[in-house]
Amino acid sequence: MVEENYTNQHIIELSGAGPTAVSRLKKQYLAEQRGEVVGGKTALNADKRRIQELEKTAGRLQNGRCLIKKCNRLFHSRQSSIKVIRAVKKADKKYSTVASIV
Repeated sequence: MVEENYTNQHIIELSGAGPTAVSRLKKQYLAEQRGEVVGGKTALNADKRRIQELEKTAGRLQNGRCLIKKCNRLFHSRQSSIKVIRAVKKADKKYSTVASIV
């Protein structure tokens, strides 16, 4: 609809969406067409959306890898299991249930 130069009012009438949503999505679409990354927003383009998902997954994997390294260092430091579990819980709250199993 943007390429056909539809007005916001025409898009609102056709889609039933609100004026704020139409203007926000139009701005995001135009920004993505210019190659800009809109921070904090899910991409409208399927390929860019997949890239965002992969980047998020890569970030989680990196965080998990750092936690595993820290656990490994702690286990090899000959500290008591209680100290190791507390240190892991302190390092990342998401992994506290995993740490309590160890």
